Amino acid sequence: MYAAEALLKAEGFAEIEYLPPVSGVATGPGKADMDMLAVGAVLTSIDSGAPVVTLAGMHLGCYELFGNAQVRGIRDLKGKTIPVDGIGAPQHVLLSSMVAYVGLDPRTDINWVVRVPPEGKMMFAEGKAHAYLGFPPDPQELRARGIGKVIVNTAVDKPWSQYYCCMLVSHPEFIRKYPVATKRATRAMLKAADLCATDSEQVARTLVEKKVTDRYDYALETLREVRYNAWRAYDPEDAMRFHAIRLHDVGLIKTSPNKLIAQGTDWRFLNELRRELKA
Repeated sequence: MYAAEALLKAEGFAEIEYLPPVSGVATGPGKADMDMLAVGAVLTSIDSGAPVVTLAGMHLGCYELFGNAQVRGIRDLKGKTIPVDGIGAPQHVLLSSMVAYVGLDPRTDINWVVRVPPEGKMMFAEGKAHAYLGFPPDPQELRARGIGKVIVNTAVDKPWSQYYCCMLVSHPEFIRKYPVATKRATRAMLKAADLCATDSEQVARTLVEKKVTDRYDYALETLREVRYNAWRAYDPEDAMRFHAIRLHDVGLIKTSPNKLIAQGTDWRFLNELRRELKA
């Protein structure tokens, strides 16, 4: 999103405002016009009736699951203590999908402990939790400190590496009132994803200059590992269906996957841009 600023200006947007992060849905009237959300959070938001419309998949592979010596695979999480950012929040939803995929029930088989990510990471580092699902820069820091071992890297480990991690979303009112602006903003975001893949050094410098992070090394490592060029080849609907089936099976969403996708997606702009940009 930060890399897209100059591209948004090139598309004709004179005023661009970055809102502070909030818990829950950031899009809607009086809120953000566009946002990026983890796919699990997109699904639970649509299921709850929040004003979220998914426009495109943005990239694959930002999350990594770390385990201690007792955890060698996802099935070993049964009965273990895991900190998450909240029940129904992104860490919890993605991990629930992961454990459901291997036949565990996230409602009964995991001891969830709610902690904000810095506290959850510290809890794992101190040996008070068996596993931790990290989002950049946490994986980079844990690897650098030699804490735990990576059980799942969603950028390379199947099936997670075959599906989008994060999605571009807007809200129905903005799309209805400003279809041309929606398309232009989506184009800027997709071009920004390309920029992250092709000029990661410059994007990392931009993040430091904008004070998004003070760690150029972690930012560059993230940009080189996350698969930002995925939008040209992967189907975002596949990612939503894959996770929706898991989450529906364990009761984390009530809406059927097909209905959820029908009411919470709009691929018109992505399909047009793929043709125009010769994806």
